[in-house]
Amino acid sequence: MSPAGGTITFVDNSISNIKLISNPHRLNTPEQSGCPEFLSLSHSPRRRIASGRRNGPAVAASDAASPSPLDWEGLTAIATTSTATETSGKSLEGLDRRHGGPKWNFFQRWVASALDAGEDAFICKVLDRLRPLPETANPAVQIAGNFAPVVEQPVRHSLPVTGLIPSSLDGVYVRNGANPLLDPIAGHHLFDGDGMIHAVSLRGGAASYACRFTETERLVQERAIGRPVFPKAIGELHGHSGIARLVLFYVRSLFRLVDHTRGTGVANAGLIYFNSRLLAMSEDDLPYQIRITPSGDLQTVGRYDFDGQLQCAMIAHPKLDPTSRELFSLSYDVVRKPYLKYFWFSASGRKSPDVQIPIDRPTMVHDFAITENFVVIPDQQMVFKLDRMLRGQSPVVFDGEKASRFGVLPRYAGDASEIMWVDVPECFCFHLWNAWEEPATGEVVVIGSCMNPPDKLFNESAGQSLQSVLTEIRLNPGTGGSSRRPIVPPSAHLNLEAGMVNPGRMGRRTRYAYLAIADPWPKVSGFAKVDLSSGKVTKFVYGDHRYGGEPYFVPSHRQSAEEEDDGHVITFMHDERTSESELLIINAADMRLEASVKLPSRVPYGFHGKFINATDLESQA
Repeated sequence: MSPAGGTITFVDNSISNIKLISNPHRLNTPEQSGCPEFLSLSHSPRRRIASGRRNGPAVAASDAASPSPLDWEGLTAIATTSTATETSGKSLEGLDRRHGGPKWNFFQRWVASALDAGEDAFICKVLDRLRPLPETANPAVQIAGNFAPVVEQPVRHSLPVTGLIPSSLDGVYVRNGANPLLDPIAGHHLFDGDGMIHAVSLRGGAASYACRFTETERLVQERAIGRPVFPKAIGELHGHSGIARLVLFYVRSLFRLVDHTRGTGVANAGLIYFNSRLLAMSEDDLPYQIRITPSGDLQTVGRYDFDGQLQCAMIAHPKLDPTSRELFSLSYDVVRKPYLKYFWFSASGRKSPDVQIPIDRPTMVHDFAITENFVVIPDQQMVFKLDRMLRGQSPVVFDGEKASRFGVLPRYAGDASEIMWVDVPECFCFHLWNAWEEPATGEVVVIGSCMNPPDKLFNESAGQSLQSVLTEIRLNPGTGGSSRRPIVPPSAHLNLEAGMVNPGRMGRRTRYAYLAIADPWPKVSGFAKVDLSSGKVTKFVYGDHRYGGEPYFVPSHRQSAEEEDDGHVITFMHDERTSESELLIINAADMRLEASVKLPSRVPYGFHGKFINATDLESQA
């Protein structure tokens, strides 16, 4: 069947049709019942860290290096770029990590109080009020409802299960998300929150749950100080108040009240399991290694630089080849050249030299794709223009004058001389789901979701609703030509974002993709199994007032498994009427619900996940 004649199938997903085999129990604290405290810009001081929280492991830090003389490039680099530095084993002067509180000397306490007062009196009450917060930076919008943060939860065992958990699901499902530790005092974008991982362990038909913050350097320092002091790259760095906060952060660093040399990232977006390590990632820093304990709890090991080999941030969506077990990644810089670098790691973790990708301006590159022989690198129209802050505007902007293109580079290229650029006009894909080679035509096929307006995630677009169109893009490096088509026919359009293909088919031709139905945006009302060749869509809808997140496909790994869709889709779902959250397990072949796990506390809507099987868990580094 051609895409133009694609069909849509609905599947009965009624949980009531499955026998209840254990009784649910309820918890009555405000956080557990899904009633977070009201967040506003007016209440102070910004602390929400007492209930249900552990201090977490101590994290060593290097001596803070004094910033260089004040300049735009260096100042912005402190807030937006993190590089690996040698550690001396000493803590940041004045910050007691073991007991969680700052132990500054008298002069530092005086400076800290003066800077806090200046921020409250001038930046918050004067500069912030010169420009009303857009919805994309308004915490009352960005972290409202089930986007609001929760406190940590220790491991809860023997959770109520409806149906039967498949025996093939033996391991832990982990999902990352943004969960601000402290209340915002200014602008806040959903992507700005501290990283929190939610983990559901599935073993022998039983389930347990825990959620923990990733103990980033940023979180450790802000928790000790008791107020947000690290600039928020998307929510706060707008206009003159954004510049003022960069200056303020620079001054705090100068007086050793904060230490940016150990990283400024939030580790809230991606998760990858590579070389016996679970890594939490965001593109503003190095990844953080997380260890899953035998009981199902989560522990932050620390910032991971691949044994000293990685000296720059890496994006949140590295690609793991299912056959070679090599890991491929990119790193972009918004301040100084090279603006984009490509590198890869062998299965044992040995890093390749960086390949500098020639682009002429700082560009957002959130995702990319691999094939068996190439990497596909998007160079699109979402760019960073830091000078816009001087005019009171956001530095993240759509550049309509820039040509959108994709670079096709051999996987093991030593430099960028072999890259082949192919223009794809008016195309912006925030995520790419897969890519493969077509030897018969010499083309590279890329599957992604094309967004319009491209900057809807970051800037207000009056009267324009977001469209995210699942698209097949064909690149011909030999001729420089390209074509694209919507996979789902326009008459049956769905906003499809956040999802995946069978991870065992990464870089190879795939038939199916499992993608979140982002409607009503930004909520997810269900997910779709899409036949990429025919356009057929099978929808799993959560039901009235129920919303979820990214669907994650787990292959069955049965020896007899031949079908690409032999496996299960797992995802979190939240009922906004009852404030209860569940883990759903759906048979990927027939898209019918097999089991659900009642969770002991609310799980906010989040980002990307990973399933780690029991064998891999036993070999964690």
